[in-house]
Amino acid sequence: MDHLWRDRMAYILGAAKPPEGMCVFCEAPRQADDAAVYILHRGRLAYVILNIFPYNTGHVMINPYAHIDSIEKLDDDALLEIMQLTQLSLAAIRRVSQPHGFNLGANLGKAAGGGIDQHFHFHIVPRWQGDTNFMPIVAHTRVLPENLDDLYRRLRPAFDEVAYEMKL
Repeated sequence: MDHLWRDRMAYILGAAKPPEGMCVFCEAPRQADDAAVYILHRGRLAYVILNIFPYNTGHVMINPYAHIDSIEKLDDDALLEIMQLTQLSLAAIRRVSQPHGFNLGANLGKAAGGGIDQHFHFHIVPRWQGDTNFMPIVAHTRVLPENLDDLYRRLRPAFDEVAYEMKL
């Protein structure tokens, strides 16, 4: 029998939650080692980071540096950069992983599924035909074929290449 392992218990049990008053999306870019926190690209007003509790392999988030809770509070420059980083992310992920499609979006507020609703972030989730199976339904578990460190090592050079091509 094959065994599937996915480290989600810290998330499920709530142990992965940051200490009271700390915002993980404000804290991550303060770290000097991008690889340690999975930051794939830093822009002037926003950055791209791997989701450590992904919906699917290659799930990234684009976060403004500003600690705001909703998209309508972003200024025009930040909105533009977030859309440019969305283009960058799509191109880099396509180059490395060849997904068949993507889900793009934001969950604004707890009622909408926002796990961290105090800091706006935009999700990009690569999708492949047939990437869903019975595990999310019967076990409430996603099975991901690649660990985050390996995925980061594959994606980071593509983000650098595409950013250079896009002059970001």
